[in-house]
Amino acid sequence: MKINLKDKNVLITGHTGFKGTWLSLLLKEMGATVSGYSLEPIQNPIYETSHESLFTHSWYEDIRQKDKIKNAVEVSQPDLIFHLAAQPLVLDSYNDPLYTFSVNIMGTANLLEAVRGYSKKCAVIVITTDKVYENREWDYPYRENDRLGGHDPYSSSKACAELVIQSYRKSFFSPQKIREHKIALASARAGNVIGGGDWSPNRIVPDIVRAFHGKNTLLIRNPDAVRPWQHVLDALSGYITLASKLIQDFENPFWQDAWNFGPSSEDNIAVKDIVSWAAEYWGSGKYEFVPPTTKVHEAAQLRLDCSKATQRLGWTPVWQAKEALSKTLNWYKNALCDHEDPAAIAMEQIRAYLSLSNNL
Repeated sequence: MKINLKDKNVLITGHTGFKGTWLSLLLKEMGATVSGYSLEPIQNPIYETSHESLFTHSWYEDIRQKDKIKNAVEVSQPDLIFHLAAQPLVLDSYNDPLYTFSVNIMGTANLLEAVRGYSKKCAVIVITTDKVYENREWDYPYRENDRLGGHDPYSSSKACAELVIQSYRKSFFSPQKIREHKIALASARAGNVIGGGDWSPNRIVPDIVRAFHGKNTLLIRNPDAVRPWQHVLDALSGYITLASKLIQDFENPFWQDAWNFGPSSEDNIAVKDIVSWAAEYWGSGKYEFVPPTTKVHEAAQLRLDCSKATQRLGWTPVWQAKEALSKTLNWYKNALCDHEDPAAIAMEQIRAYLSLSNNL
């Protein structure tokens, strides 16, 4: 492996979530010492079968409790922090916008405040989303210097989190004064992430699996919506590649910035094509396209320009969309139909990924 994380202490907020659990397994496989801070898990079979041997410290707490997250930082003594704790669902943000804003904005501020005054040298990566950009429904892929925005509360809250990051970097974590404050701060914006173990409502792959496995008809409300699909391990490899630059080249302000991580341009694919591929792979499954049941806004077009990460970090995705989808559905089939250990299936995919990756 190119990146050496052995003997590094890593703190992950949101470690009980879908992406946080995969990140924990990947970091552990790479030799890191991992601690986590999150709410208790909800329907996460990978976490449930792996957590006892995975974490040095694990806190089930709310990211909005600033004293609790500060204590977690002090106890775990991280060299590296990945901040993933969030309310991550667009439709849920319409149902409870205040909770979404509170968690995603103030939760980020609490984490950054916890590391302000932390005495140890530390790299911090805050994970936001591809939805932070002001979406103009065009074919143009969004770059890191494009205008931030957000129509729905989730997207808006994540754009606000990016502003919080910018403010802390300018006010407290200036790259030019890093020898004084010892914090290297960056943000990562990933595309539509898929992978085994995600059971979130109103996400296309979990909805596909629930319908096909239960022999029900899948109802697709926005078949022509285009998204940048990528496997969770490709997104995580981007985060870790960025982290390695922050750690190894600590005083270089170049890395302390916002970074897109998404698929190649041909993997910006319509929902209807993802569903068609899934039905073909699953071997059965019925679906139909229906008018949206809600009147809330959802973007029709979303593409990311990841040339900055490709050219400057040397990062490239390993699995294209069709392969990412097959790996994802393979996890669900093995876990649901063959009753295999969910964490063992994930570890098998992690090791296969690492054998192919030029990033890690």
